[in-house]
Formats: sequence, structure tokens, C-alpha cells
Amino acid sequence: MAAAGQPSSETDLPKFDLQQYISNYRGRTVFRRLYLIASCSLALREEAAKLAVLEARKGSDVNNFKAAVALLASIPGYRDRDADGLLDQSWAVAQQKRNARETARLENELKGYKNNLIKESIRMGNEDLGNHYYKIGDLAHAAKAYARMRDYCTTPLHIASTAFRSIAINIEMKNWLGVHSQINKVRSLQMKQEELFRTQPKINAAMGLQHMCSGDYRDAAISFLSTDPGLGDSYNEFITSNDVAVYGGLCALASMSRAELQARVLENQGFRNFLELEPHIRRAISFFYASKYRQCLQILESYRADYLLDLYLQPHVNEIYKRVRTKAIVHGGNDKAAAPSHAFRDELIGLIQSGELDARIDLESNTLIAKTTEQRAEMQKTALETVDRFIQDAHLKLIRLNVLNAGLEVAVEKKRLQLLQLQQWPAGADETWADDASLSLNAGGLPLAAGAGRARGGR
Repeated sequence: MAAAGQPSSETDLPKFDLQQYISNYRGRTVFRRLYLIASCSLALREEAAKLAVLEARKGSDVNNFKAAVALLASIPGYRDRDADGLLDQSWAVAQQKRNARETARLENELKGYKNNLIKESIRMGNEDLGNHYYKIGDLAHAAKAYARMRDYCTTPLHIASTAFRSIAINIEMKNWLGVHSQINKVRSLQMKQEELFRTQPKINAAMGLQHMCSGDYRDAAISFLSTDPGLGDSYNEFITSNDVAVYGGLCALASMSRAELQARVLENQGFRNFLELEPHIRRAISFFYASKYRQCLQILESYRADYLLDLYLQPHVNEIYKRVRTKAIVHGGNDKAAAPSHAFRDELIGLIQSGELDARIDLESNTLIAKTTEQRAEMQKTALETVDRFIQDAHLKLIRLNVLNAGLEVAVEKKRLQLLQLQQWPAGADETWADDASLSLNAGGLPLAAGAGRARGGR
């Protein structure tokens, strides 16, 4: 049950209140988040483990209960002060019997529905059986039951409901390709406007979660930024509106330019409603856009302990922070926020060696010296290049005018004419451009056509 790739225990106390934080969620994710916090946070270990045991007793998953009890029992000295009897295993024995009876009952009901050949009854029977398997933690059998539902769905809403149940299983199993596949099924459905309004926010949130957990932070940011504020608490069995703000903001910081942060995040009216729930994310993005990288990084570091206890964000915190810090260093140049320290001097050296950062490190004074370009010289160079292009274009136009005034006809060799005809005309080009191009070809010593130099009228 422990999270894969789980980092070493965190000693820093997070900023959130555990009970208030966990009350925002419902369903199986409540236990999963409590178990992760109990496994990773030394400060909240005992409180989270107790809550995990109590949460497991509310459900039907015996394996969750056993895992939580084992985690609570591993806390030094807790066995001696277990006044609440949380370590008692008798609940697990009784619940296993109840689960077996319920499984047998639902399977018998489904057999009866199949004998009656009523499609809606069969669909609902598979749904009830799949929900039961999901509650007791038998995800493999739950997935099979939901897959059988697909053959008996008669409306787009039924298909969407089945797909979202499959998405739930794939998210818990961390099968992100499966999540992506089911989301595409929902997107391809022709639903009524009100049904689409209810499902679209959940689709974007699930897609953002899938992209983020796959390491595709830019697409994750785009999906979260597209999520409608109407999401509310409709999907809090996996993700809340606060999570959308945090995930979307961090992924945007890690993958988008300053101009995109301004246009897609800070000026996004829909996402602004999410950012109001997590104002520190909005401040961090605003600081980054204003090139105040030190303040941005300080805000992110102050919330690192919280993010390392998040079920989905935890494996990506270090990579996201690294990307944000790299962008701050590259954009900051010789700004004091980008001054090297012993903590990430090797990172700076790697950026310089890879060519991402045009700078050098003065190890004696422990400073980062960025190579600055002379803006005046660059501007003058660009202006001179523009003048040269203008003179060349004007020269070609004057040649064309002189040819027309003299009544001459410029003929192009057959091969070069074919080449000219195959060339792709630029946007906005007309016959004048073709004539100028023809003259350009003749400028390389192309001969005039037979009789060229004589006036058309026999001059």
C-alpha cells in the first residue's frame, strides 16, 4: 500500500492542518493520502496513522486496514498506549466475511439479470458488482466488471459514467495510459449541453493529472488552466479545486515563458478563481513574471514540505522545482537571485556546459558572471541588414521598371523557368514578385530570349 518511489521521511512541519486538509476529499483517496502522510512525515506520523485506521474501518478494504494498523504499530512505544484499541484485528476478520457474502449476493443477482436478458438490468448489475469490488480494493475484478458494462450501455451518459469509473481505477493503479484512453472515449461522445457542462471540468482535471504524473508538465498546465471553475468539489475523490490551482500553477512555472505566464495564467479569468484559493501560487507566478526570482523561489521553498506530502505531486516536486530554478538562473543572468551557492553550483556548471546558460562562474569570489550582449550594437546590425534588403528590393524594382519602359521582354531558360514555377510564393506575393524573381535569375548571367533587345513593335 505504500507509495512507490516514496522519499525519506520529512521532518519539516507542513503548513496545513491535517484534519481540515483531509476533509476536502472523499472516497478511497482519503485513506491513500493519510497513509502517505503517515509514511513520510515524522511530525504528523502518529496522527495520520490513527486517522488512516479509522478511515479504513469506515470502508470495506481489509488490506487498507491491515496496512494502516501495521504502520501505526511500527511507531515506537505506541503499543503501550493504545487506549483506543486501534490495533485490534477483530474488525478485519468480521469484514472479510461480510465482503465474501456481499460478493456472492451480487454475483447471483447478476446471473439472474443475464437470464432475463434485460440490458439495463445487466448493466446495473455489473455496475453494482464493480462498485463493490472497488470498495473492497479488488481493482482487477472491478475493472473487468466495468468493462462488461460497456456492452450494455444505451446512452452517451451511460458510456461516460462507465469511462469515469475506469478512470478512477486506472488513476489508483497509476496506469496513466489507461487514463488517457478513457478520457479520449469521453471526449468523443456526443452529449447534451448540460451533460457536457458537468463532465468537461472533470475531463480537463483528469487529463491534467495524467499529464503531470507522466512528466509532461506543459500539457498538464494547459489542461489545468482550461479547467472550468465549476469543477468545485465534484471530483474530490481525486482532486480538489485547491489541487488544480497548485498543480496548474507549478506546472506552468516549470514549463512556460514569462509572457505565457502573463497571458495564460495571470490574465486567465477562469483560472483566477482557482488561484484565489491558493494565493501564494499567484504571488509566486507574479514574482516570476516580474523577474523577482528570489521571492518566487522563497515562496516555493516555504511550501516544499506540504507538496512532498501530496499523493500525486510528491514524485515531481524536485523536478518541478529544479526546472523553475533553472529558468530563474537562465533568465536572471547576473541578478542576485541567481548568484551561485554551494548547494547548486554543480547545477550551474551543468547548465553552462550544456549551453543553456551563457555565463561563467568566478569560484574565487563565488559569483555568477553572465555574458551580456551589447543591445546598441545588435540594434545597429539589424538596422543595416534591413537597409541592405531594402536596397536590393528597390534595385530589382527599378530594373523591372526600366525593362517595361524600354518595351523589352525578359525570357527565362526553360529549366530555370520550371524552377521558378516550382518555387513557393511567399505570403502576399503577386505577379510583380514573379517578375522580380525572374530578373533575379537573369542577374546570374541568364541570356535574354531570342530577339530580346528588339522592341516588340520592331523598333
